Amino acid sequence: MDSGYEGSGSGNKQTSNSRTGKKPCHRLSTQQIQKLEAFFKECPHPRENQRRQLSRELSLDLNKIMFWFQNKRTQTKVHQERTNNSTLRSENERMYCENLAMKEALNNIICPTCDGLGLGKEERQCNIQKLRMENALLKKEHERMLNSCSSLKGELPTLLQMESLGIDTSMSVPGRPFFGRGTGCPSLDPEQIPQSSLNIPSQFQLREIQEMEKSIIIGTAAAAMDELVQLLQVNEPEWIKSPRYGRYLITRDSRDKLFPKANHFKSSGSQIEFSKDSGIVAMATTNLIEMLLDSNKWKDMFPTIVTNAQTVEVIDSGSLDGSLYLMYEKMHILSPLVAPREFFFIRYFRQLNSNMWIIANVSYDFIKEIQDASSSPSWKLPSGCMIEDMSNGKSMVTWIEHVQVYDKFLIHRLYRDLICSCQAYGAKRWIASLQWMCERFAFSMELTNIPRHELEEVAYSVEGQRNLMKLSHRMIKDFFEMLSMSNNLAFSHVSELNNSGVRVSLRQSNGLGQPKGLIVSAATSLWLPLSPENLFNFFKDDKKRAEWDVLSNGSPVNEVAHISTGTHSGNCLSVIKPYVPNEKNMLILQESSINESLGAIIIYAPMELQSITSAVNGEDTTITPILPSGYIISSDGHLDHNEIGESSSSNPSNTSGSLLTAAFHILLGGNTLSEQQIMESVATVDSLISSTVQKIKVALDCSELD
Repeated sequence: MDSGYEGSGSGNKQTSNSRTGKKPCHRLSTQQIQKLEAFFKECPHPRENQRRQLSRELSLDLNKIMFWFQNKRTQTKVHQERTNNSTLRSENERMYCENLAMKEALNNIICPTCDGLGLGKEERQCNIQKLRMENALLKKEHERMLNSCSSLKGELPTLLQMESLGIDTSMSVPGRPFFGRGTGCPSLDPEQIPQSSLNIPSQFQLREIQEMEKSIIIGTAAAAMDELVQLLQVNEPEWIKSPRYGRYLITRDSRDKLFPKANHFKSSGSQIEFSKDSGIVAMATTNLIEMLLDSNKWKDMFPTIVTNAQTVEVIDSGSLDGSLYLMYEKMHILSPLVAPREFFFIRYFRQLNSNMWIIANVSYDFIKEIQDASSSPSWKLPSGCMIEDMSNGKSMVTWIEHVQVYDKFLIHRLYRDLICSCQAYGAKRWIASLQWMCERFAFSMELTNIPRHELEEVAYSVEGQRNLMKLSHRMIKDFFEMLSMSNNLAFSHVSELNNSGVRVSLRQSNGLGQPKGLIVSAATSLWLPLSPENLFNFFKDDKKRAEWDVLSNGSPVNEVAHISTGTHSGNCLSVIKPYVPNEKNMLILQESSINESLGAIIIYAPMELQSITSAVNGEDTTITPILPSGYIISSDGHLDHNEIGESSSSNPSNTSGSLLTAAFHILLGGNTLSEQQIMESVATVDSLISSTVQKIKVALDCSELD
């Protein structure tokens, strides 16, 4: 019976399989399973050649190998999800129990003083309201005391006001900063700003910030933040958009109506600049915030505007509703004819919501003494930017620049229109500079290999090109830092050589990455009746380079490498081979850029072939000596002044044109030259730049201009 039943069942199974067309199921052996399990631990996704090898070793069909790995991955995923779900359930139950326990404890809270029940919600709210009222009264009392001191002693500077409150200002070196800790805000470690590394000009003596003064700083920062938020929310008619240049300006009446306040500079020589602009920046918000809060990265992001930036002290790095820093900033652009602006200010960073952040800047007087009477820091009224995350790797930045400047020495007539119309230091320039640097960074991420050119010794890989762009970025920073020639004159009578309109200075090179020795810097600025685009195209034309570049030796040059740094064809980094007799190892590293708001730059430096090779091979180039020269082109700022309520300054022509600054930096022979040798070298450089400018005028058919 049993035997017949089994036979009958076997026959039925074979008949069923033959009808459905399925092959009989064969179970894997224990050895085969162990082998597959061991391979799965090493490689859950085997390639085809690996599956074929397993098929040969285990004598299994290739499809069975593939299906087994698919099933195993699915099984592992399901098991992991079950484990995670179980863990989350346990954690949820634990937190639920803790929540119930805390609610019960709050309901039964006992006052430790009287052993009675704690205050109710309404009583707590009433006490908070009383504290707020007392705080407001204390603030009014504090303002009354300051006003009474001012009436007794005259208009006291902030330093004397701090002394009247018992704050010690005898120390000239900033004290040890206080650091809070919090989450969600970038923070700086105290070791990042050792006091000995502060690179602030010696004419400014800083005082120590005491603990009791920090509450005043926090209040100043909070008030500036509130004012900046209000300014960002105000639109037309307070903000007027210039139809010609597309910039937002605010009228003086609207400004005084919104924020009435006394001028920081009482002299009639001061002026207030107010501008607003916005734009999309090709950088993720978190990266952008990190760049803007770090003083070194801030300087790197704005190489054509900021020549020095230092974090003097960190008041709070996250324990407040944001981060708070005391900072120093030196701004210099375009020409030695434009005096640098220096600010000592508070920077306050705060997150408004999940995708919006604000950085507020406001000046604060923490200077003990100004040793140089000619130095006068500018005053930053509530300014800053709002950054909105666009969730696509880009950010919307709205910038407000609100400053009061005291021009003890009148602005040079060439740059009066440009500066007074808020084009030189206005919000639109900050936004454009930020967009330029972010675009440059984005292009560095999309580089491709450049094949070998005529210089067979150099092959430009992707990493090599990025390293070359870093070297070029340092070249741009060094150029604009050297363009500020204040406090660099070694001899009082050097300025006597400036009859030709050339500014000459002499300094000892002691910086990292600069050639050792004495460096002569010469620069001049002039107005030309041409658009910035036409001037830029002239300097970019290789056939005309011999008319303005001494390094070309009067002969055509050959571009051996070209790296794009922006969407405009003129935004690029180039390695140029000039024709120099008996010199085959000299190259020229050059970067050029043009922007509607920024103008244009052509900055270059002679480099040895070995230095270029080291850069493209990925070696460290921070100590590679580089001495840049170049040209800066900008609009002359010629506006219809009736639309902004200002009187027009004298202009070389009734038509708009461009301002051109030429700057050369040349290394002298050594450190121990005689005064006569130095003066001869300075005279030579003066003559060189004067003759170069004259050649440019002739080439542009502008030789009749003075």
